[in-house]
Amino acid sequence: MHSRVRVVSIVLAGMVLSACGKGLEPPSESAYAAKDFSAGQVAEPCASSDPNRQALFGDLHIHTAYSNDAWNFDVRMEPADAYRYAFGGPLQLPLGDDHKAREVYIDRPLDFAGVTDHAEFFGEQDVCFDPVAAGYSSSFCEVMRSGNGRAPQLVMQIMSPFSKRRADVCGEEGADCAARAAEYWRNTIDAAQAWQDTSSDCQRTAFVAYEYSSFRLGSNLHRNVIFRNAAVLQRPVSYIDVHREWDLWRILKEQCIESGTGCDVLAIPHNPNISNGRMFAVDYPGADSIEEQADRARLRQQIEPLVEITQHKGDSECRNGLEGVLGAEDELCDLERFEDLAFARFVGEGEQPGQCYSGPLADWLPHLGPNCLDRKSYVRYALVEGLKEEQRIGVNPFKFGIMASTDTHNATSGGVQEAAFEGHLGNGDSRAEQRASFSSENEGNAYNNPGGLIGVWATENSRDSIFDAMQRKETFGTSGPRIQPRFFGAWDLPSDLCGDPQMLDKAYAQAVPMGADLPARASDAPTFLVAANADGGTAAYPGTPLQQLQVIKGWADDEGNHHQRVFEVAGDPDNGADVDMDTCRPRGEGFAQLCTVWQDPEFDPQSSAIYYLRAVENPSCRYSAQQCLALPEADRPADCADPVFEPVIQERAWSSPIWYTPRG
Repeated sequence: MHSRVRVVSIVLAGMVLSACGKGLEPPSESAYAAKDFSAGQVAEPCASSDPNRQALFGDLHIHTAYSNDAWNFDVRMEPADAYRYAFGGPLQLPLGDDHKAREVYIDRPLDFAGVTDHAEFFGEQDVCFDPVAAGYSSSFCEVMRSGNGRAPQLVMQIMSPFSKRRADVCGEEGADCAARAAEYWRNTIDAAQAWQDTSSDCQRTAFVAYEYSSFRLGSNLHRNVIFRNAAVLQRPVSYIDVHREWDLWRILKEQCIESGTGCDVLAIPHNPNISNGRMFAVDYPGADSIEEQADRARLRQQIEPLVEITQHKGDSECRNGLEGVLGAEDELCDLERFEDLAFARFVGEGEQPGQCYSGPLADWLPHLGPNCLDRKSYVRYALVEGLKEEQRIGVNPFKFGIMASTDTHNATSGGVQEAAFEGHLGNGDSRAEQRASFSSENEGNAYNNPGGLIGVWATENSRDSIFDAMQRKETFGTSGPRIQPRFFGAWDLPSDLCGDPQMLDKAYAQAVPMGADLPARASDAPTFLVAANADGGTAAYPGTPLQQLQVIKGWADDEGNHHQRVFEVAGDPDNGADVDMDTCRPRGEGFAQLCTVWQDPEFDPQSSAIYYLRAVENPSCRYSAQQCLALPEADRPADCADPVFEPVIQERAWSSPIWYTPRG
């Protein structure tokens, strides 16, 4: 323990020293003030609309060459390229096995997309690659040009709680970086505006967005910031200028939502699985009274209505074996365990990470990276923790709807097709051998995965309709396939509702949809309409049938323990479906549709609870197994015969929760 404290002290001292004597003061908050960049662009009303809402699929986590890490992977596509790919056009990726540029297309165009480049180095990157810029010869720029994304000079900028922009790079007043960052931001806005379909066809929606990339003290605290329309901040709020998430939320509220410009915004946290329990930490530094804590929780609930449950750096739904979580093991809590790679790097190969510290001053404990386990790193347990906080302070800070996206760094928005995955990391996984290997000797990147998609239930494909769906949490996430889950809760639903031609009319009239609260208790136990349609796929890439529907229930006891219960409510988990590993072809029967009306048999009216739907496909081949089969046997890396991750997966979709709170 003493050696750990010593290492931590050295790291913290380094952070302090790194900020001394050469930092620029952050801009005044008025510099962020929202402005309408629509230039008079007006969208026609959509010609068609569905009052019972349609499933629309998108990706709201996309990086291009404007993100420094993507640039370091030789990616040169810009925001306009990412939107072109999202909506069906071609994209040129870095060199592949044959040393030729790879022209790629999405298997099916998305309905909506938002490019979320890291805002932290917008200006610095442009300075560092412009030989006539005054800061070009700075040591910081030399490191940035080296392509070493883990160099201390770069890492400290997104890790140190004292980080500031550098005068030797940006100029004495920071004007050079500010001007260049403004150009990047304006290009991002213009690309979304150019690709937004303003005709009555409403075929595609493009959101203005960016990523706030806090790696404060070695824990992932990233957020994607999504604007409703072209009324947006004049400069994105980055971690280098604003070190705490609640200051981000406050600025978004004051400078956007309350600006009177028509600006509206939300933020989406992602990758809590590598946050050392900090993403959903139950602490309110600087807010000592219950009233102050409730105010901060209310602010978070307003700005962060959604959470990203999966993406190319792993699944954040749940994990077995966590301290303080009771209930039977969930066999499906093992999808894409990316954090295990981080633990091997920062804890030690073969060593198990310990429990994250959560005592006094935990908020100031540095980590060298993700190196500990905590239930507050996973979405399911954050949802339960929110129930406890609501009892304590009267507000639930973790009242999240569910979404998913890719986090591609190739500008390949929504490129999630396992059978045709070309990678998400430029030259970091441009070759099939890299995508099939877990070994660093082969520059393997098989720990990553294609990522997921966000689904929304919206009346039409327009910015307002989709943004409204996200705010009311009528959203879902998938691990890639375009599964369409429906989840409604009420106190009395007819048992034959699934066979009723007016099922959706009656569901919306008699129940609340995913993302909502059950009304005050009116009968013995809540009843849920649980349904999903399988992804039919395409002629080139047929979909996989559904295997089963599960309802996940979570609650807390008086001792602070979390409880979980998985109910198998429709389909057949023992249907015998499997995969022929010689061909990666799935075998066995499944379901194109599943539907049931289910009542909680263990309902406790005195206990707050969350319920959400998990729709699970039959087994299919992971992309890395398919990459192995595609390679000549002599060229296959050793990992093909002994992979770290299981070669067979079960893709899935997660609905947003429905909440039950006892009256009073």
